[in-house]
Amino acid sequence: MFPDRLHEAVAFFRTHWRGLLLLLLGVLLPLVLIAELTEDIFRDGGFAWDTAVLEWYRAHRTPTLTSLALALGVIGGVRVLPFIALVIALLLARAGGRIHAWYLAFALSGAALLNVLAKLIFQRPRPDELGAVLIESGFSFPSGHAMSNAAFGIALGLIFWRSRAGWPVAVLGVFWGVLLAASRNYLGVHYPTDVIVGFLSAAAWAYGLYLLMARRWPALRNSPGGMDDTRSSVQTGTDAVPRQERERDRTR
Repeated sequence: MFPDRLHEAVAFFRTHWRGLLLLLLGVLLPLVLIAELTEDIFRDGGFAWDTAVLEWYRAHRTPTLTSLALALGVIGGVRVLPFIALVIALLLARAGGRIHAWYLAFALSGAALLNVLAKLIFQRPRPDELGAVLIESGFSFPSGHAMSNAAFGIALGLIFWRSRAGWPVAVLGVFWGVLLAASRNYLGVHYPTDVIVGFLSAAAWAYGLYLLMARRWPALRNSPGGMDDTRSSVQTGTDAVPRQERERDRTR
């Protein structure tokens, strides 16, 4: 009995090792890091470098950088980012990628909801207002801007990963999330651990949601531009979804 089970387990690992590795790196590892950071913050009092990083940003502020950080906060905030995501989702749906549009909407809205719940649970005060460029209301942990924009950027990277523009979109998406996170530290409205946990939470949520939705709607694994724009399994390392299956998922 045991040798048979072991043989089945080895065979399963050989067949699905790439998916298991991505699950480990994209979901489980971020969750472990989040748990470790959260425990250190609320049980042990946090990290000395949390304040040190804010002091470094404060010492290197310039009028140009401050204007840029404020502009990023507006673009990545609740008054602008949802409309940007809505426009992109409508364009995806119009191009035939309705499931891609729904995934983007769920990734962003789910990240925002999780952030609100986390802030209500942990209720971490914001950094000293005397060192901040502007005054923000609400709690600090985790950063809503970092979490929402990281979810937005990572979701776009996953949506276009199988397309010819996969790498550029993925790099730009992650860069956007990191840039927004850094701007919140620069403005002094969040501790570095706020934005780190926000980014990690967004990564785990966006990729976990992608795995679940792609299992139900395999067309999500293809490029929203269609099969002609979807890279082959040799290029992506995984099998592309057949055209017939993609067309069937579109009509659901």
